[in-house]
Amino acid sequence: MREETFKYPDTQAYEFVKQELNKRDISYQDIAKMAYDVAYEFIPEAKLTEFETATVDVLHKREVLNNAMVALDLDRLATQEKLSQPLQKIIENDAGVFGVDETLAVSIASIYGTIGVTNFGYLDRVKSGVIRKLDTEKEGRVNTFIDDLIGALVAAVAGKMAHKYA
Repeated sequence: MREETFKYPDTQAYEFVKQELNKRDISYQDIAKMAYDVAYEFIPEAKLTEFETATVDVLHKREVLNNAMVALDLDRLATQEKLSQPLQKIIENDAGVFGVDETLAVSIASIYGTIGVTNFGYLDRVKSGVIRKLDTEKEGRVNTFIDDLIGALVAAVAGKMAHKYA
């Protein structure tokens, strides 16, 4: 470690992720609602407010923050064309065989076990709502990582709730 007195900046990391999501008009309530919609069939007794609380909890986990910060910054750097070639072209074109975006996302979803991973797989396949919008938005911003990030956050919240009601 370079700095002997380094303390992990949990609050700063959370604020960074929250602000970056807000820049894209995505709130924790949006993520909670998507998770609620995914899980409702299986846990209809759960309340949306529980999903909102679970979303805030998920967004405070270091493993989630670490992957989210990397994903968000890679999209930002690719948008600004500041990555080295050939990585720049691969990310800006969301090359199907790249897979690093899904790897970061699965790391988030897997925190909540197989249910989180299978939820992510489902969300990555159907790409509904804001996930589809981010995946298909081609002008002005690279969204290679953020669509998978949102899918992973939704999957993780739904998985957390599944564990709670199991």
